[in-house]
Amino acid sequence: MSHANAALTPRARLRLARLIVDDGWAPVTAARMFMVSTVTARKWATRYREEGKAGMADRSSRPHSCPTKTPEQITRQIVRLRWRQRLGPVQIGGKLEMAPSTVHAVLVRCRLNRLSHIDRVTAEPIRRYEHPHPGSILHVDVTKFGNIPDGGGHRYVGRQQGYKNQAATPGLPRGKDHKPRTGKAFLHTVLDDHSRVAYVEVCADETAQTAVAVLHRAVAWFAERDVTVERVLSDNGSCYRSHAWRDACDLLGIAHKRTRPYRPQTNGKIERFHRTLADGWAYARFYGSETERRAALPGWIHFYNHHRIHSAIGGTPFSRLNNLPGHHT
Repeated sequence: MSHANAALTPRARLRLARLIVDDGWAPVTAARMFMVSTVTARKWATRYREEGKAGMADRSSRPHSCPTKTPEQITRQIVRLRWRQRLGPVQIGGKLEMAPSTVHAVLVRCRLNRLSHIDRVTAEPIRRYEHPHPGSILHVDVTKFGNIPDGGGHRYVGRQQGYKNQAATPGLPRGKDHKPRTGKAFLHTVLDDHSRVAYVEVCADETAQTAVAVLHRAVAWFAERDVTVERVLSDNGSCYRSHAWRDACDLLGIAHKRTRPYRPQTNGKIERFHRTLADGWAYARFYGSETERRAALPGWIHFYNHHRIHSAIGGTPFSRLNNLPGHHT
């Protein structure tokens, strides 16, 4: 495709070439009419004579040869040092006696110029994936947030006042040190891989029975939106390794997959959602109590699903949540 500043498109090139070749116009006159140089006009006329209409198409500007290009053997050494030792262009250039700018150019070409593009465990380039349609696979996980005492938590009122609010909150259990414990809220989260639509429930625990009940309700919730769940991906938590979870997946006709141990990157979409959940809801503003924070959750989930633009998909999650043929792109 012609670039934005191109003087001639393929159609205009054809008109120019035909004026010169077929109609006998002088290249100088035709060039003046199309506001290009005489050399450009002669070039397109020559291509038209040799190749016809097909010669008017865009061609790659890549050179036929590049004698100053970094040798392949040196490129492999640069990549190896980047992968195995996570060195920067200056350090790699010092080891190989090369200019850091040359090393950086090689890293950019190999898409290794940012360490965030490299897996910290394997040192391999990160491989991203996305399933083809809604319901193809759901990511499930549990995240925990400390409950907020009446009067506000320490994140907003400070440690000293937070402890006072905690002690003044009625009905809190006490630990072995006789200090009140606010406890934790267990958020069972379900995220569709393709659309990033989220379903969240606040529960009192993360037992298998609770996880199974959440799965049933989540599958029904997606079914109401014409999404059929095919697979579910979880980590190796005890609730997801239980017989109850296995039986529930069999009953619902869902294939269950688990991530490799100590590899949370495989379930990275829901791990990233948990960070968004913390920043956008759990710690986004001052809450006077845990009840107030939980009351704000449905509204935030609605905002996330329907109104918040997701950078990875270029729109809102619900904009992708449809099962019309040809719309899974």
